Amino acid sequence: MAGSGGKLGTMFTPAFVARVVRGRRFVVYASTIVMAASGSTYSFALYSKELRHTLGYNQQTLNTLSFFKDLGTNVGVVSGLVQQVAPTWAVLLIGAAMNLVGYLMIYLALTARTAAPPVWLMCVYISVGANALTFSNTGALVSCVKNYPERRGNAIGLLKGYVGLSSAIYTQLYLAIYGDDATSLVLLIAWLPAAVYIFFVHTIRVMPYACNRDGENSDHDHPFFCILYISIALASYLLVMTIVQEQVHFSHTAYVVAATVMLIVLTINPLGVVIKKEYRAAVKLHKSLQHPPDISIEEPTTAIRENADESPPAPLCRGGGLGCFTSMFKPPALGEDYSILQALVSVEMLVLFVISVFGIGGTMTAIDNMAQIGQSLGYPAKSINTFVSLISIWNYAGSVGAGYISENLLTRYRFPRPLALTAMLLLSCVGHLLIAFGVHESLYVASVIIGFCFGAQWPLLFAIISEVFGLKYYSTLFNFGSAASPLGTYVLNVIITGRMYDAEAARQHGGVAVAGDKICQGVVCFKRAFLIITAVTFAGALVSLVLVWRTWNFYKGDIYAKFKMAPATTRKKGMETLKGTQATPPSEEKKNLEETRG
Repeated sequence: MAGSGGKLGTMFTPAFVARVVRGRRFVVYASTIVMAASGSTYSFALYSKELRHTLGYNQQTLNTLSFFKDLGTNVGVVSGLVQQVAPTWAVLLIGAAMNLVGYLMIYLALTARTAAPPVWLMCVYISVGANALTFSNTGALVSCVKNYPERRGNAIGLLKGYVGLSSAIYTQLYLAIYGDDATSLVLLIAWLPAAVYIFFVHTIRVMPYACNRDGENSDHDHPFFCILYISIALASYLLVMTIVQEQVHFSHTAYVVAATVMLIVLTINPLGVVIKKEYRAAVKLHKSLQHPPDISIEEPTTAIRENADESPPAPLCRGGGLGCFTSMFKPPALGEDYSILQALVSVEMLVLFVISVFGIGGTMTAIDNMAQIGQSLGYPAKSINTFVSLISIWNYAGSVGAGYISENLLTRYRFPRPLALTAMLLLSCVGHLLIAFGVHESLYVASVIIGFCFGAQWPLLFAIISEVFGLKYYSTLFNFGSAASPLGTYVLNVIITGRMYDAEAARQHGGVAVAGDKICQGVVCFKRAFLIITAVTFAGALVSLVLVWRTWNFYKGDIYAKFKMAPATTRKKGMETLKGTQATPPSEEKKNLEETRG
């Protein structure tokens, strides 16, 4: 009992709390919460019917709004450039302000607290609100990738997985807080992400890189894996609740209890993991001070020194001035730090642009139209909410699966990540075909496939960019990589899907242009559009083989060699020599440890 009390006392000292909050593991924890609050853009299907009904939009107008939402979600070049020259807290604060303003104006329009805005103004509102995701993405994801560059696949997969879960999380929250009220959901996604960004604004940051921290290279003991297991439990819980809530009538109290359990798994359990690991690290440090080991002297590398927020901003291209353009077509070897211009004009980035337009544009079209697809095929409203939650949960499964499995295949078997991206594009074709032919009850399966593939495409795309073009300008380059997908969404969603839907709806209603609640019925509403999307996605898969071919030899080597522990010169020294060497831990760390021990 005395030992337990001593441990509890140690864990609640101010010095230990400061150690936890300032630690690298807490950055991972805070980033997962920020990302879980950042996927409100994927909840569009839940309130799109309210936009149609209240503001009298037809399907093409609704798809235009959806396009501007996707444009804001994926065009994050500004946030990437801000991250290059400003601290992470500034990036998160800008994101909080944009999220609050954009969605709050949509809520005021839906509740008639302001005059009904023209369509172009609504497009501005939703684009501004959705663009907040790029700021949280850049702040949290880039920080974790630079803090753990040797595990970037795990970092990207885990964080994008939490983004994928966010739609299901928001569904549970708004049912518990507001009941089944889609308008109030817009209010929730206006204030909640902004509050979360502000709460964690000073804890998410890039920290100096160090190899082999506290034995964290052990997979099962690594924070990414421990939090992964918790996230799997969270996803499983949300999946069960989604199924049960469709089959059983829930009272408001039952929704509150369900949401409370979800919040405990989401926030409390991962925090417990972080605290436990920080305590173990503190104990290990104390033992090392009592019994100092042999001293290893290692010359720090450039890769270790450059990854700190406090370092001066790097120039956006090499050479400056004319040097930027003269070196544009002379890129370094794959895996080295490309300049922004060198990366943008490379064949590899061009292929990634095509994949983003053809592949991600198709899956985003399916997700944004899921409510209307369900209506046209005669599914009840409760089932449509289920589709949205299934997409969210399987979006998570695709993200973490692609991140962790591709990382494992890469490190063990040198399996190239671009080949995994090709496989996801081919699998998404199956989901598009199920929607096109409207097989009985197949929309459940289609939502699972579409959600999984959509979730898997992002971490694979982001990881490939970090591996091929280096980390120096990663915050800008990964935002360029995702910026092409809105083009595919506009062509496939607005021009093709929206117009074909409205034309068929007009034919069914006597040749009159339709708006509001006059909807299209039957498989024919989306059949031709999704056959086109299937063909385009398949073409994207063929183009991706060019990237597989060009990077094959690169991925067959050790792409993380520069981040592994370099050989050190080890010398045995006595205690007297130890006191005079720089290898002694900093005095501030000693002081904190003594305060931690109480």
